[in-house]
Amino acid sequence: MNFIRVLFAIVLLGLLAACGEPPSKFRTYNGPEVTQVVVHKAARRMELYHHHTRLRSFNVDLGGNPIGHKQREWDRRTPEGDYIIDRRNPNSRFHLSIGIDYPNEEDKARARTNGWRPGGDIFIHGRGPNFQNARGDWTDGCIAVTDREMEDIYAMVRDGTPIRILP
Repeated sequence: MNFIRVLFAIVLLGLLAACGEPPSKFRTYNGPEVTQVVVHKAARRMELYHHHTRLRSFNVDLGGNPIGHKQREWDRRTPEGDYIIDRRNPNSRFHLSIGIDYPNEEDKARARTNGWRPGGDIFIHGRGPNFQNARGDWTDGCIAVTDREMEDIYAMVRDGTPIRILP
């Protein structure tokens, strides 16, 4: 009888230990500063650079209509051109996200000339719980990576970092 009590106590302690806090999605990065992000839409690749040295490279998913520059709201295109990382969302429904300052003044002027709304809220983000099995280009114009990759990107890329999005 004592053996069963001891075994039960050990199993109970093991279960309680397994119920500890999950690992944090916030990682640290102590490497070289990321001075530029470059996205190659045709290759579905994103690269993080320290000046001319590539630090990391990632496969990406894009907007559901990936050919061409974003013109207007809901066209599902990923913008092309030079932008700045300007904000971060630690509570994103896509795990973590960092914002791109689209639309810039040129994008706004083009949309205004055509009588369109330029859209906005373009981010680099993870998949989050609802898009783990998404395939192909599935976003509304954002740049998506895996949640684990987004944790690294979130730690590495600072607000104010330039991003160049190439066709």
